[in-house]
Amino acid sequence: MTNIIVTTGGEIPGKKIIEILGVAKGNTVRARNIGRDIGAGLKSIVGGEVKTYTDMTTSARDEAYNRMVNEAIDLGADAIVNMRFTTSMIMQGASEMLAFGTAVKLG
Repeated sequence: MTNIIVTTGGEIPGKKIIEILGVAKGNTVRARNIGRDIGAGLKSIVGGEVKTYTDMTTSARDEAYNRMVNEAIDLGADAIVNMRFTTSMIMQGASEMLAFGTAVKLG
């Protein structure tokens, strides 16, 4: 397994970026389901965390992150800098989770 450094910063302490390989990205699209929506609706009455949505979001974030790292590895990267997450609605009830950053070689 290849270890790769991932940071939200623009540089890595003690390392020098010698080459920019391009943008590494990974995404996933997740849709809500009626069972979760009913539970979320009930939870909104009493307040608090909607755990099924938290779990779904965490799973989507992990999948997008792993796909981004795999793409960076395929590019031959040693690290990803300026890593970010973003979300967007694809259609009613379905959202994309996107992880992206700059794949780099270190010297």
